[in-house]
Amino acid sequence: MIATHAMVLAAGLGTRMRPLTLDRPKPLIEVAGRSLLDRGVDMLQRSGVTHMVVNKHYLPDQIEAWAGNRHDLEIAVQDETGLLLDTGGGVAQALPHLGCEPFFVLNSDSFWIDGPTPALKRMTTLWDDTRMDCLLLLSGKSRAIGFDGPGDFEMDTSGLLSRRDGDTAPLVYAGAYLVHPRIFADAPDGAFSMNVLWNRLIANGRLSGMEHDSWWLHVGTPKAIAEAEDRLAALGVQ
Repeated sequence: MIATHAMVLAAGLGTRMRPLTLDRPKPLIEVAGRSLLDRGVDMLQRSGVTHMVVNKHYLPDQIEAWAGNRHDLEIAVQDETGLLLDTGGGVAQALPHLGCEPFFVLNSDSFWIDGPTPALKRMTTLWDDTRMDCLLLLSGKSRAIGFDGPGDFEMDTSGLLSRRDGDTAPLVYAGAYLVHPRIFADAPDGAFSMNVLWNRLIANGRLSGMEHDSWWLHVGTPKAIAEAEDRLAALGVQ
């Protein structure tokens, strides 16, 4: 399977990245000379994505200008300047642009270093429509740069996910997932978190995960930029 459509979530306020976000949206913050937004879209384009949606809210003209300067895939800009729709509501509103087959969703405050096979291609290979409705990219905490939380998920031997049960969990959501649009058929109206739908899928045994086989770089604060750049330099990649 090749996923040809995607959405990149770029409408956040970036408050933890201040003062750098006083004059630009967080997705346009650069790490080693390339913006977070471009890094995510580079990975989508290399995996076969030809059509994408990006949403805008904070300093929206800059996101619009970015989209106008990127010509290697078709980009629709979703205007959320009037109301932030959160991680689930934004995707639900974009569904008319995303087709009828599984599509990718990416956060714009993290990226990763690919292993021998690009992570997004591994996800499309792993996709099994008979047993999953959503497949999350996950990172082991030991390979997560710029992240110091307790972890998010447990995963069984078949790849099924459950929420953290206790103080810690071994796997962190790495800011990307592959999802079938059918799960939005009974989604809430307006703004809602994607966690609402993920919890439903967990209850029905339909939320799966794939652990990334290299480094994941979470860039949520100014300090995390330097940490990410140091890791890139140590690995000899850009």
